[in-house]
Amino acid sequence: MEFNAVILAGGKATRLGGVPKPALKYDGATLLTHALQAARGASAVVVVGPEAEALPGEILRAREEPVFAGPAAAIAAGLAALKTSASSQAWTLVLACDMPHASGGVELLWAALASHPGVEGAMAVSTDGRKQPLLGAYRTAALEREVAAASEGDGLTNSSVFRLLARLNLLDVDVPAGSTDDVDTWEDAAALGIDYELEADVKSQEETLEEWCRTLLQAFELEGVDVDVNEVLAVAGVAAHSVVRPAAPLTTFIAGYAAGMARGIGQASDDASMKAALELARKVAKEYAEPGTDTE
Repeated sequence: MEFNAVILAGGKATRLGGVPKPALKYDGATLLTHALQAARGASAVVVVGPEAEALPGEILRAREEPVFAGPAAAIAAGLAALKTSASSQAWTLVLACDMPHASGGVELLWAALASHPGVEGAMAVSTDGRKQPLLGAYRTAALEREVAAASEGDGLTNSSVFRLLARLNLLDVDVPAGSTDDVDTWEDAAALGIDYELEADVKSQEETLEEWCRTLLQAFELEGVDVDVNEVLAVAGVAAHSVVRPAAPLTTFIAGYAAGMARGIGQASDDASMKAALELARKVAKEYAEPGTDTE
């Protein structure tokens, strides 16, 4: 099947301390190199992100506007760059650069599309049932249509990719275990066997967050409260991915407020109230991204 590819490589990597994901190494190659390998066979490829790594001369570059405007805006930037190339293809592969095992999933996407000619695309579904639109293949004309419609409306800055794709007739394709495993945190990186030379800097950041948490708790006279910083950041990450990026601080604020209210009326202890609030926030954020909801 003839296709072009858009590889997204421009996120802030906040929970990695700003360390650029594309440069992280897995199995002897950078994550960006693995993404390019997953897109092998594409007539044209555009990498949307900063010029942080040398690329083969035939690879196009682009940047979302404004910078760090999110993956939906990055997809739009990639499509615009591909229009300037000599290659125009009916299909566009969209791939985040931080999934080193995506190749097997890509092959299944093409196989599914070949047997369902009437659909407008296909996205990967992990073994636990989570849909991953950044491992997907879509009709170029359909993507361009939705980008144009969004641009005439609320725009694409910090918009959800699920929202961009909501009107498309898509296949859900089950992919092998690990195909959609991505790198959002250093825990994710460690689980995949990814190392980075700036481990000391990362440790310093974690220590700074813990120190800041203690300072803030003291300021509010909450020294006895135990805050799981990693869990709070993880919930914030789910909100950022499933809704829009600014939803992260808003979600954690509301979860904290709800936990405080529950503790204040004696429903549960500090720890139990915070755990319940974060679990509910995570659940609601995940459900928000599911197609068919009326929350967006």
